[in-house]
Amino acid sequence: MELTGWVKNYGWGRKGINSAVAQLAMANDPDFRLNEEETYAEMWMGTHVCGVSVVKETGETLDRVLKKDLSYLFKVLSINKALSIQVHPNKCEAERLHKERPDIYKDPNHKPELAIALTPFLALVGFMSAEDIRDYIDEFQPLSKLIGKEAVDQLHDSTNSESVKLCYEKLMKTEEPVIAKCISEIAKDYQKELKSNDLLEVFTKVNKDFPGDVGVLSLFFLNLIRLQPGQAIYLGANEIHAYLDGDCVECMACSDNVIRAGLTPKYKDVDQLLESVIFESSYKDRKEFIPYRIDEQVQVYIPPVTDFAVINVNIEHSLESYKLEIQAFGSILIVLKGSRILKLKTQQGDKEILVTRGSIVYIPVEAAPEIEFAKSEDCDEDFSGYIATSNYFRVP
Repeated sequence: MELTGWVKNYGWGRKGINSAVAQLAMANDPDFRLNEEETYAEMWMGTHVCGVSVVKETGETLDRVLKKDLSYLFKVLSINKALSIQVHPNKCEAERLHKERPDIYKDPNHKPELAIALTPFLALVGFMSAEDIRDYIDEFQPLSKLIGKEAVDQLHDSTNSESVKLCYEKLMKTEEPVIAKCISEIAKDYQKELKSNDLLEVFTKVNKDFPGDVGVLSLFFLNLIRLQPGQAIYLGANEIHAYLDGDCVECMACSDNVIRAGLTPKYKDVDQLLESVIFESSYKDRKEFIPYRIDEQVQVYIPPVTDFAVINVNIEHSLESYKLEIQAFGSILIVLKGSRILKLKTQQGDKEILVTRGSIVYIPVEAAPEIEFAKSEDCDEDFSGYIATSNYFRVP
């Protein structure tokens, strides 16, 4: 089944044709009309109630055709402004928050997620080591003054996650005018220090987009991660993060639950974030989430959850055919480059689909044990695509 993705026009997205989401939507849907003044932030592929994909041939929603929800939600993101300082609740928290506040927490599911960069990608991920946070607080005196002598002294005496928690809670609960004054002083008097720590450009942009927002000061607490295309990060439940800039493919458990606390015009649930977040640093000398290579054409991003995995397929144009082994789980393919004839089994028999950039295809369970990517006519470009599926992989 060929699908139409569901486009989201959040304010943090890239404008017009500069958005990878808009580019793929134009290629995916002949009825899509581009507005150069509109922001195009996300394209959803899956069965989540907030953005169900539509079957092109019939106009039916994918959840109705399947008569069930997929275990994952697949997306493309185009980011121009920070997405918010946030965490995703674990399963127990999600069930409780959805029951208590269903208007904010949309479903009872957890939301571990994987982001794979399509362009140079910038994100804040997890707390830095307590030592690095201590050094930043010492170097940027307006921040030290804001947090207060008692919390800073404790961070020096006991350089651990409990002291980091005390400092971060003090920061997040400080009144907005005090936060704005601190940011203003750092912007004015600490240009040299920001530059020497490779923070000047990021600090300036985030403060311009969200002037005086407490999330700007999270730059001194969280790891700044720079990814190149193909590199990935994995975020488990309760791991603090904020995507800042770039385009990515994202896959997650089928959920839209987000606990926000900064860099957003949306509802900020600071108390819940502080209750949920993991303060321990697990990111010292952090490297990207490494995929497992199957062969020269295929690598798989295998997270430590059963909800999803992502297969990356790259086929040189000179290769006549490539057969990908799969198991009997419903999967979704998005094509980013090139063209191929996708050959697979369906309930109606064998089927061939010409897939090109922007094509989104639901691969049914009966397509197992393999699908074929055959060379299409007059294609002199390498093929590249991502497939979201349930996590049935086991690395030997």
